[in-house]
Amino acid sequence: MNWPKSLSKKIKTEVNLANYTSFKIGGAAEFFLLARTIKELQDALSFARNKRIPVFILGSGSNILVSDSGVKGLVIKLGGKYFKDLRSSGSSVTAGSGVKLSRLILFAKTKGLSGLEFAAGIPGTVGGSLPGNAGAWGKSIGDLVEVVCVLGYNGRQKLLSARQLRFSYRKSNLNKYIIVWAKFKLRKENKGVIAAEIKRYILQRTRSQSHCLPNAGCIFKNPGGSRGAGMLIDLCALKGKRKGQAVISAIHANFILNSGNAKSRDVLFLMDLMRSKVKSKFGINLAPEIKLWR
Repeated sequence: MNWPKSLSKKIKTEVNLANYTSFKIGGAAEFFLLARTIKELQDALSFARNKRIPVFILGSGSNILVSDSGVKGLVIKLGGKYFKDLRSSGSSVTAGSGVKLSRLILFAKTKGLSGLEFAAGIPGTVGGSLPGNAGAWGKSIGDLVEVVCVLGYNGRQKLLSARQLRFSYRKSNLNKYIIVWAKFKLRKENKGVIAAEIKRYILQRTRSQSHCLPNAGCIFKNPGGSRGAGMLIDLCALKGKRKGQAVISAIHANFILNSGNAKSRDVLFLMDLMRSKVKSKFGINLAPEIKLWR
């Protein structure tokens, strides 16, 4: 492939994606770019569009299951200082798409700004959390968004205000864009109060979701109603069910763990089992919360 001169030395081939995901599962990317600037990102998108090469944007890889056969196309990971910039102004914080949520929360705490504490313990980056409106404990990150800077897959950049955004449970209208940065509206609070809230949420998460093995977080979205996906799967007596080295967690049934060298086909087998059992027992269709890259 004859990539543009600006990218020719930066595009890698056959990069193992298992090393870039929290699941530690999957094959290689046909092409891989660590984009450090907006121009590099735009050049790559333009070339891929002209050559009809599929593009995949990789954040921290915390909610992705990559096929064992890998990904045909260009995987772009946003790196460099530009995509990891953090700054505050008044009661607002602006964060680059590559900023991890954990870092954003701690930065807000140092500035005495509250609102993000509920996200303590949620893996992933700002850019990965917004399209799926990440959240916990009845709160979602979309509720705090003031402005988002996005890039279309055509390489054009634009700003979207809160009124132009549509957030709902694990959904938004941002899936067709690449997040560049986002501005969050927070509120002033005592740093000690914020620290206590962060500790409380992490403790809650640890009690219900403490896992030491690689995983991709919750596998399915909660279907609504009083029983979440984890409870429904648990009621189907699936905790501990294993396929190869993939196993349904004994702590939280909506988690699948990689106990060694699990394959994506093993995870997909368990996902199909979980879905079919819940459908048969409760008449409920579970929708994946993780993204499947094939």
